[in-house]
Amino acid sequence: MNKSALLYTMVMLAQLVWLSIAWGGPFPPAADEFGSSAISKDAADFQFWASGYLSYMVGEKVDPIWQDPDKSLGPAEGTSFDIVSLGRGGSIILTFDAPIQNGDGWDFAVFENSFSDQYIELAFVEVSSDGIDYVRFDAVSRTNTPVPGFGNIDPTDVDGLAGKYRQGFGTPFDLNVLANKSEVLSGNVDLMQIAYIRIIDIVGDGSNLDSQGNPIYDPYPTAGSAGFDLDGIGVSNGAAYPAGYNQYVEPDMPSEDDDAGFGGDQGCFIGSLSELTL
Repeated sequence: MNKSALLYTMVMLAQLVWLSIAWGGPFPPAADEFGSSAISKDAADFQFWASGYLSYMVGEKVDPIWQDPDKSLGPAEGTSFDIVSLGRGGSIILTFDAPIQNGDGWDFAVFENSFSDQYIELAFVEVSSDGIDYVRFDAVSRTNTPVPGFGNIDPTDVDGLAGKYRQGFGTPFDLNVLANKSEVLSGNVDLMQIAYIRIIDIVGDGSNLDSQGNPIYDPYPTAGSAGFDLDGIGVSNGAAYPAGYNQYVEPDMPSEDDDAGFGGDQGCFIGSLSELTL
């Protein structure tokens, strides 16, 4: 192995080690951490919030005090109490005063009421332009074992599911990732005229599967306010992601010997290693 190829290999290993230490899984980390996609409830990007609901189907193990769907309307409060609980397998469909449109960045954010970065309850997210045909965001869960009722989840193991972030911070969703879904290509769902968002609680015992066919685990069993606790849904119609989000880009492999990426046979990918002597 020549010098530049060895240097490239060492740099890539260093990056992978850093990522494995900083993030347990491959997806964005908790709110306030570098690379997080979390959206603050106070972000100036929000143009409007959910203003009504089409249906609320409460699941099991929810006390009456947590069954008020009006608590999900308007701006997210970022507290443990101003929410509606979906219960095990429950769902809610929220409506908006204006259509949600597919912009250049994230288009809406869903807020839950988790009191910590790891105690998170998850839900599927679906959108519709007519209230009949819905398309679901792909979701991935890499939590490999059941999570007890007061157990924790590493948010870097979760993607495409609402509830990834603690109270006061929303999980963003970009309508553009749905562009090649059959429901969109057929014209049944118009990404420039989204009028309904459906949130479906995930029963955390592994009976629900992610888009890759893997069981999804979150805290189970819970009671009283079981399942996903919805605080609000805010709309941006295409705001930029937080600074630092998805900044890591794996460099291209050198096309030939003595081509290390940034000029000459001594180039490298990380400045701190540029004077490495081999």
